[in-house]
Order: sequence, then C-alpha cells, then structure tokens
Amino acid sequence: MTWLVVQTKPKQEELASEHLTRQGYQVFLPKIEQRKRVRGQWRHVIGPLFPRYLFIEARLGTDDMAPVRSTIGVINLVRFGQEIVPVPDSVIEFLQSQQDPTTGARDASAWPHKRGDQVDILEGPFAGLQGIFEMSKDDDRAYLLIELLGRATRVQLERFMLGDPL
Repeated sequence: MTWLVVQTKPKQEELASEHLTRQGYQVFLPKIEQRKRVRGQWRHVIGPLFPRYLFIEARLGTDDMAPVRSTIGVINLVRFGQEIVPVPDSVIEFLQSQQDPTTGARDASAWPHKRGDQVDILEGPFAGLQGIFEMSKDDDRAYLLIELLGRATRVQLERFMLGDPL
C-alpha cells in the first residue's frame, strides 16, 4: 500500500474525505488549529493543514484510480507529468505524530521554543544572528535577547523569522 496525494475542490476536503472513506480507502486529512479573526472576534479554528489536499492509501498500479477521480469533492490525484506521485510512509507517519489525539489537529500556536533556548534568526534585519528566546508575545510574535553594541537587547520578531531551538 502506498500513500497518494489527492487534490480536492476548494473547501471540500472533509466532503472528499468522507466519500473516499465510504469507498473503502484509508484517508488522512491532517488538520491544524489556528487563531483566526472571524467576524471581528479571535477564535480557535480547526482546518486542513494543506488546504485542498488530503492523502489516501492505495495500491499504486493495481487499484483503479478512476473512482478516486470521480469522487465528490475530488479534482484529481497529484501527478508529475503522467506519473502519480507516492508519498513516503515516513512523511505520513511524521504528520500523524504531530496530530493532537483529542482534537485531531496540530496546534499552530504551540511554540517549539522555551525561555532560555538559543535560537537562530533566519530572516529579517537580524538574519544570521543568534538570540535567546525570552517569551512569546502572541501566536505570531516573540521577544528575543540578542547581543547588540556589547549588551543584551530585547527585540520583537515574527515567528517565521526564527529557527528551531539549538
């Protein structure tokens, strides 16, 4: 059995997942919990980790893929040229290990950094420097201490600018 990537119609990942499951396919739809502004209010929303994509397990070369392509909510299987592309089991296992067992979603607000962690700064005006993680300000920003002009200076950076803890 091999994992394959299925492209779905916009906002129809759940519908496609349900119909593929009814057809007997093992389906994996990784999800993520995020804070989003909905009608002016901040809410925790669970949605697909990869919008418009999900994974199915099938026998590549022996299973007929026509029923998959004609499933409600499905556009097609992801291909390179005419070849359907298999996804390594290790990738699926990693994604599954990141899912919360209670919600079935990965928590996007969970920072991998702890106070005192040494962190590489990957982007922005301080790219290439290292800092000491001090605290998260919110889901998207954090305070770091970096050495500037011979002293520790507190800077606020966006989450995407930081590397993994060293």
